[in-house]
Amino acid sequence: MQSPTIQNNEDKRLASLHALNILDTPFEERFDRITRFASNLFDVPIALVSLIDQDRQWFKSSMGLDVRETSRAISFCGHTIHSKKIMMVRDAKNDQRFADNPLVTGPPHIRFYAGCPISAESGYAIGSLCLIDRRPREFNDDDLDVFRDLTLMVEREIIKPELDVLDTQTHISNRKGFSILAEKGLDLCARRDITASLVFIELDKFNDADDKRGRAETKRKMAYFAEYLNTQLEQSGLVARVGKHQFVALLIDICAANAELAMIKFKTEIDALSKRELWLHPLQYSYGTAEFDAEKHSTVEKFLTDADIVMYDRKKKKRYAERQEERID
Repeated sequence: MQSPTIQNNEDKRLASLHALNILDTPFEERFDRITRFASNLFDVPIALVSLIDQDRQWFKSSMGLDVRETSRAISFCGHTIHSKKIMMVRDAKNDQRFADNPLVTGPPHIRFYAGCPISAESGYAIGSLCLIDRRPREFNDDDLDVFRDLTLMVEREIIKPELDVLDTQTHISNRKGFSILAEKGLDLCARRDITASLVFIELDKFNDADDKRGRAETKRKMAYFAEYLNTQLEQSGLVARVGKHQFVALLIDICAANAELAMIKFKTEIDALSKRELWLHPLQYSYGTAEFDAEKHSTVEKFLTDADIVMYDRKKKKRYAERQEERID
């Protein structure tokens, strides 16, 4: 095994890292949304924002890995920071630097690794955005272009945070944050002919309550719904709140028909949540799905509009059916 080397500028590099005051801080959605999306977009089980400290690599964001840090001596990212470009290990078992590395021979059983350096304003590399798979892989030029763009987003969040890409109430992406990431993802889908679907969701009968109990319940419902979109909707790579009561979810490598199946399963989870929380009014919503067409959906907004139209049509039909039932009663 080849451990990462320590270069002559290490003191200055560490000073740049420590000046950010980011080590040992909690996970944050502004980073997690990028690693979550990268994991889904590139179909890898692990995506990390790794920062290389004096004797450890510490993860500011960790999708698919339970530990928060490992030794720098066995890190792949410790090698990456010495490069100005993406470091790609197609099969770690066939690479003499890593073949007997404990991260290869044992959990998480790394076979494929891609790491793109993250630099501080000083220019020193402080870590990397990395993607890990348990099978040999290859990235083409299109993959690498999008991977660099996602790394630049992480870098900007570290150096100069984008304060207006997250929704302040639910802490998931807002419309702007969604559009920035979705544009990169859909560009790769178009270039590689990858299927993608968009679900546009509007909460039903969700007026802000006047009494204190009602307002508190409304806030809890909104927060829970956002959390469940992130954690319970299958194949959901990117979710956002795009309106007062409106949400979207971008599902990568899934057709519209399978997106509908995912939403059926999701409804089961939401219904169970409503019963468990004993809410005065169960959480209800309408939704519409649209499948990505590179020629038709030249912008993210056009894709959003198509899914919104389907949602609105279903909502009208639902209201009509409810009125008919009321007349019968």
